[in-house]
Amino acid sequence: MPPSVPSLPRRVAHILRTSLFVQVLCALVLGIVVGKLWPGFAADLQPLGDGFTRLIKTIISPLVFCVVVVGIAKAGDLKAFGRIGLKALIWFEVASTLALVIGLLAANVVQPGSGMNVDPSTLDASAVDAKTGGGSLPSTTEFIVNAIPTSFIGAFAENELLQVLILACLVGAALLHLGHTKVPKVLPAVEQAQEIIFAVVGFIMRLAPIAVFGAMAVLIGQYGLGVIETYAKLIVLCYAAAAFFIALLAVALRMVTGLSLWKFLRYIRAEMLLALGTASTESVMPRVMQKLRKAGARDDAVGLVLPTGYSFNLDGASLYLSIGTLFIAQAVGVDLSLGQQITVVLVLMLTSKGMAGIPGSAFLALSATASSLGAIPAGAVALLLGVDRIMDSMRVVTNLLGNCVAVFAVSRWEGALDLEKARRVLDGEVEEAQETTPEAPAGEAEKATAPEAPAQPTKETVTEAS
Repeated sequence: MPPSVPSLPRRVAHILRTSLFVQVLCALVLGIVVGKLWPGFAADLQPLGDGFTRLIKTIISPLVFCVVVVGIAKAGDLKAFGRIGLKALIWFEVASTLALVIGLLAANVVQPGSGMNVDPSTLDASAVDAKTGGGSLPSTTEFIVNAIPTSFIGAFAENELLQVLILACLVGAALLHLGHTKVPKVLPAVEQAQEIIFAVVGFIMRLAPIAVFGAMAVLIGQYGLGVIETYAKLIVLCYAAAAFFIALLAVALRMVTGLSLWKFLRYIRAEMLLALGTASTESVMPRVMQKLRKAGARDDAVGLVLPTGYSFNLDGASLYLSIGTLFIAQAVGVDLSLGQQITVVLVLMLTSKGMAGIPGSAFLALSATASSLGAIPAGAVALLLGVDRIMDSMRVVTNLLGNCVAVFAVSRWEGALDLEKARRVLDGEVEEAQETTPEAPAGEAEKATAPEAPAQPTKETVTEAS
């Protein structure tokens, strides 16, 4: 007898129960509806998104530490790790500078702020201070000094990723120096801790749809859809420039590795949708790290390049800052010369590197740029207050894809990328457990990814078979 086909309601229920992508998509739509119909109620849902982000942040630092330590110890070559870091920094600087230049060219061609004729004296500059909490971006010297940890525990407690990276490099180097004979139990313990953390990630991801629902409802309830009409030209320009930059990333990835960015985007579609819903790339960092490792990138490359990119490679933010600066100038009737626009690029090359984790960092960077030019009233930055949250989606997608492409490219240059495995994973030939991760611990999900084995294989078997 032919096998019975489940009824449509059962199939729908199964997809809703097991597919993280579908769950997040439904939550996204529901959040938009609730925010539009009941904006007052939607405002009370802020803790849903904030709580999820807090949970994810608690495991980012220990996860990065474990991945980097294991990566260095297993690679057995500290010089290779240094080369990976240097190549990553070169890639970051080239990519972010390219994003700044694309933004300036786009703003010069389209002129999104022309014709607005805004009087700067009518703008409320104090609103920018409220947005930024009166903070400021660190100088280059402060940024470098702040990256050096003053306490082993403090780096984790304050979730300072660059400090955690430095500590992880020191511990990994010490393990290589001492050798497995002197400290035979340390590396296995770190590996086991890493597996526990990934299991915790699986548990927390069950809350992702709730977080997306709350965050999207708050966004629509607070800002509505009318702001899109007011700033339509600026919004379309920013998203079009981001699409062009992402197309360049796709070309670069194809040239360097032969891989398809579009297949990779499909591979991380659930994580991308979650990042869009929560307006945060940090909320998906642990899952993206896990998926990059499963897609053939070596642990040390993933552990170093991706977290460092969160501080040094904000391509989406760079696009937005360059377009935003010219938009403000055009809106208040200031015509910036070529020399002043070059100054904008140079200033933003520095200020964009200290933005990560600072409230209202985009406005701080814009204010610093306006002050350095001396031609744009600092209060004019308030023009972007109404549209800034709408730009989060563009920034999140561009930042995340830019950092993932950097991982693949740097890994390829260093010989730390299993290309055959990457192609098989992105082509779907290796069954991916991404949809069932919220339903099962990471170890069990990995066992399910090797359909060619007659019995449930170990994780090592899966790796060898891949």
